[in-house]
Parts: sequence; C-alpha cells; structure tokens
Amino acid sequence: MTMQPDPNTSLTVDRLIAAPRELVFKMLTEAGHLDQWWGPDGFKTETHEMNFAVGGMWRYTMHGPDGKDWPNWIRYTEITPPERIVYDHGAEVGEPPWFVGTITLDAEGDGTRITISLQFPTAEARDATLKHGAEDGGKQTLARLDAYVTGPQTLA
Repeated sequence: MTMQPDPNTSLTVDRLIAAPRELVFKMLTEAGHLDQWWGPDGFKTETHEMNFAVGGMWRYTMHGPDGKDWPNWIRYTEITPPERIVYDHGAEVGEPPWFVGTITLDAEGDGTRITISLQFPTAEARDATLKHGAEDGGKQTLARLDAYVTGPQTLA
C-alpha cells in the first residue's frame, strides 16, 4: 500500500516524457546532464560536487535570470535504479533540509512518467515555497528535462 502525501504539506509535479525510463534516470544522475536542464526557465545550474550514491551529496548553485544566486544541496537517502530517488534538499550546507523529495519514474507506453513529490515539515513551509513559484518552477524544470532528453544534443 502506497501512502498518499498530505496535500497541506506536499507539492507534486509530473510530466510524461517520450523517452525510456533508463535514459530519463541517467539524466538525473550525472552532473554534466543536470547542469543542462535543472531549474526553472532562465536559470543556469552549476554543479560544485556530485556523488550520486546513498549518503552522497549534490551541491550546486542555481543562477537566476536576475543575477541572484541560489545555493542548494541534495543528500541522497534512497536510490532504486531506474525507478526512484529520495533525497533531503536544503540551501546552505549545514542547515537543516527544507523538504524531502521523491522522484519516481514509471514506464508509460514508450515513455516515462516522472513525478517529483516534495514533503515539507509544515504547511507554512510549503506555502512559503509556493509563494516563491515552486509549482510553476517544478513544471518548467520538467519541461526543460523533456526538451533536453528528447533533443538532438543529448549524449545518451
């Protein structure tokens, strides 16, 4: 039985991508690929450290179109290739995580349904994130992944 996230403390975005699950999974595991598509429209991601393993960390900065830098870190807590990645996500290293993220990849026809679910500690934390455009940003991020993984520039 799968537990449903609490809608008061969670945020979920998903997208169907016309690519095999293994390829979509690979795009989530390598800095060279993530730097090409991760983040909302207009953002550029720069990886500083990447250790895709349980307990490993991805530390990166998202450079906004307004010139503002957004430091981020992800610590991987569960990895089940090619179907699931669970991680803690925060801003500055050493600070507590903002939320727990779960990425699931489900084969759907010839494509992959990617779902990103964020579980926040409180409704207030979720609402604050929504005010900063997290839902639209998540949808834009998945659209960028779609364009990247199905585009001619992807080196599978």
